Amino acid sequence: MEALLLGAGLLLGAYVLVYYNLVKAPRCGGIGNLRGRTAVVTGANSGIGKMTALELARRGARVVLACRSRERGEAAAFDLRQESGNNEVIFMALDLANLASVRAFATAFLSSEPRLDILIHNAGISSCGRTREAFNLLLRVNHVGPFLLTHLLLPRLKTCTPSRVVVVSSAAHRRGRLDFTCLDRPVVGWRQELRAYADSKLANVLFARELAAQLEGTGVTCYAAHPGPVNSELFLRHVPGWLHPLLRPMAWLVLRAPRGGAQTPLYCALQEGIEPLSGRYFSNCRVEEVPPAARDDRAAHRLWEASKRLAGLGPGKDAQPDEDPQPEDTEAPSFLSTPYPEEHTISEHHPGPESVPDLSTVTHRSQVKAKPETQVF
Repeated sequence: MEALLLGAGLLLGAYVLVYYNLVKAPRCGGIGNLRGRTAVVTGANSGIGKMTALELARRGARVVLACRSRERGEAAAFDLRQESGNNEVIFMALDLANLASVRAFATAFLSSEPRLDILIHNAGISSCGRTREAFNLLLRVNHVGPFLLTHLLLPRLKTCTPSRVVVVSSAAHRRGRLDFTCLDRPVVGWRQELRAYADSKLANVLFARELAAQLEGTGVTCYAAHPGPVNSELFLRHVPGWLHPLLRPMAWLVLRAPRGGAQTPLYCALQEGIEPLSGRYFSNCRVEEVPPAARDDRAAHRLWEASKRLAGLGPGKDAQPDEDPQPEDTEAPSFLSTPYPEEHTISEHHPGPESVPDLSTVTHRSQVKAKPETQVF
């Protein structure tokens, strides 16, 4: 009996250590009153995105839930209005897998919303499911769609400075290795999906880094944020059903609740004084060192140029960068027709080049002093 009690005590002690050191998330502080400010959160109908939007709404912000599913997005907006007491929570359709949808969202947003202070790219997918596209769906949803959306909304962000862009990434970026000869190659099979997911998360980190260099001095700052190990819909979505009864209790014990996962993205969106750390990667509400592949400035710029091509932002086809973009796709497509599995609300992720703005007037990396990396132990 004593041995059993001792064993139980040791297991409990080990769990407490794991919980408080690896699972429990620090609470986000930052700006307390967001009245008069507007935030866009992609994938906000569930999970981390919904908890992020809830906290912004509680602080008084006008929050736009950019989601693929109209039914789930409008239901989430209703829930958040009820829970936060803030009636300025609205849904707008966005499918990041469909670049025409991204342009239609930008057109609708810019014509109806005079402000944009915070843009949080939360939506993402970890698998293609049964969908087979002629392009890399994981890269499209997790990177190319957010890349295009940032370009289209940048003029509004620049008129509302200081403003911020937060890209939700993952520790999986450490396994990423971008192959620029086949970035948009279709993904088939679970091994390729694992690789493509890690690559897309590396693209998130490099995008934030390059965007920070491009925008230095404009008043728009950007950050890559790792939410930590989170028990969200993304965790079990593509796991065989017979494994769910086994994995659900384990997930409850060792993974963060979505509210905990929202803390680092919120920190990057709200914490005062982190502007000098624009472009850096954050985990557990603090800046964290990244591997060499994630701080390679040449790779970041090469990805930027490749992403422009994939997003249809060709040379000579951009509108004046200081004007609000007026995409040609003025009619919103059917946002519920995309066959890939829905994420936290993916509104993310091929049409050809159209008239859209670029960042050609902002400072290029060659004109910016390199920011030293700070090792965090």
